[in-house]
Amino acid sequence: MAGPQRILALGGASLLPSSTDGPLHRYLLELAGRERPRICVIGTASGDNAEYLASFYAFFARRAEATHLGLFDRRVADPAAFLREQDVVYVGGGNTANALAIWRLHGLDRALRAAWDAGVILAGPSAGANCWFEASTSDSFGPEIGPLRDGLKLLRGSFCPHYDSESLRRPRYHELVGAGELPDGYAADDGVGLLFEGRDLSEVVASLPGASAFRVERRRGNQVEETPIRAKVIRP
Repeated sequence: MAGPQRILALGGASLLPSSTDGPLHRYLLELAGRERPRICVIGTASGDNAEYLASFYAFFARRAEATHLGLFDRRVADPAAFLREQDVVYVGGGNTANALAIWRLHGLDRALRAAWDAGVILAGPSAGANCWFEASTSDSFGPEIGPLRDGLKLLRGSFCPHYDSESLRRPRYHELVGAGELPDGYAADDGVGLLFEGRDLSEVVASLPGASAFRVERRRGNQVEETPIRAKVIRP
């Protein structure tokens, strides 16, 4: 039988050796419930950047059976079958709009939904979190942050990553939600993960104390209410 539908949306996370986000990535692997889970990275949002893929393998290959699905030099004939064989699919950061467009050309939008339905855990930071929602804040179309309303819609509402690390994210997200340009949703600081089971938020975790997630909702008169969501700090 298929396992539960789970998505871990990360506000921002690094795979570099100097990063403090290792606990978040180990938490992700633990969700799979296997000693060496199978994990596949999809790096479309960064153009299958070789350095990013190297960082992925440097962290995960010691702890899991790691692989990747490249679309710029595609070697996998049946992505849907390939993704269903994984325990975890990790989507890297970068340009959300470009990733979504390329996925749809290759049928990866359907393949990811089928993997989610089959119990494969979906995860990722920044663009790798934006993509699962109906809509998000994005700098896909230039330096200014704007609304992106063309997500995969596995999760309801909108998402805003990098809530604490990019000074314009918070006010812009409030502006877009208040004006009705984005639906109500969630925001996350860097180093924070929101775990969804089905379409419901079940847990919020953080790699460092003080980092948080937020529920952001439109009220009367274009006002916005921001509600902090306590995060469980994952110890190294």
